Amino acid sequence: MPDLKTLVEDTYAEGFRGIYGEVLITAHDEKWLRHCVNAVTGHASSTIMCDCEAGVAQWIGPAAAAANKTPDGRPGAIVQFHVPRFRKNREKHLERVMLARISQNVLTCPTARCFNEIDSDDYFKLGRKVAMFGDRHQFRDQRYGEKGWVIPILAGEFFLSRRFGFRDGVMGGNLWFMAASADAALSAAERAAASVDACPDVVTTFPGGVASSGSKAGSSYDFLIAATYAEYCPTLKEKLGDISKVPAGVASITEIIINGKDLDAIKVATKAAIAAAAPTPDLVRITAGNYGGRLGKSFVHLHELID
Repeated sequence: MPDLKTLVEDTYAEGFRGIYGEVLITAHDEKWLRHCVNAVTGHASSTIMCDCEAGVAQWIGPAAAAANKTPDGRPGAIVQFHVPRFRKNREKHLERVMLARISQNVLTCPTARCFNEIDSDDYFKLGRKVAMFGDRHQFRDQRYGEKGWVIPILAGEFFLSRRFGFRDGVMGGNLWFMAASADAALSAAERAAASVDACPDVVTTFPGGVASSGSKAGSSYDFLIAATYAEYCPTLKEKLGDISKVPAGVASITEIIINGKDLDAIKVATKAAIAAAAPTPDLVRITAGNYGGRLGKSFVHLHELID
């Protein structure tokens, strides 16, 4: 294991406040569960141009499901949907996000069911709205210990909870992995993303949990709100000269983004990610992205995690 104080830069990841909803999706088997999850979390990597940031907080396999870890005893996945608090009409926006993804991606998936995972004073009456697809043939019922709506569909019936809660969360936790080769940078990020997936109450949102195109706020084009972080692009190091911030010996940089229920959950996941990635051969540095506190005030100081 390398010396973490040398490998890990003394900096912080700059997270920001958000709101999120959380649902449990179950299905007849893991194949159809994964089909459903892939659909419901699709195009939800970055709030820059996606309607939300979504990912899986926990997979519940057949054995755990059989031990009553899901209401209906079937394999399940807990999915989070995050929206930043700085988004205009954020609560209405999150409701639209969840309504669209539950109705278009869960309802349509064979054998799927959808349960609320957040018991809070704030909630959306999404069950009633999704149930209108039943064209007045829908009805309320209590099943699997849950009050919900039943919608007749061609394949049988679809069940979902009546209410779906939401609460404050944190978005934008991150780590950067700077390596001597593209393979090494990817390997470090893969190890880190896998360790985050094993942590509770957090999600990674990019494909495979890894982002290869970390961005900065603003652009030389006035119609774009973000652009490639040129100062950290290894292929631009010679062109940018002294402006480049790419360390010597670094040929590739990857990133993971971590959203979660609170800052403590993100800190736990970040610590696990650092430990998992650190032994990667040809890894030069682990660092994090921040904007000097201009984006958010939810700081994850890396050296505090390794002390």
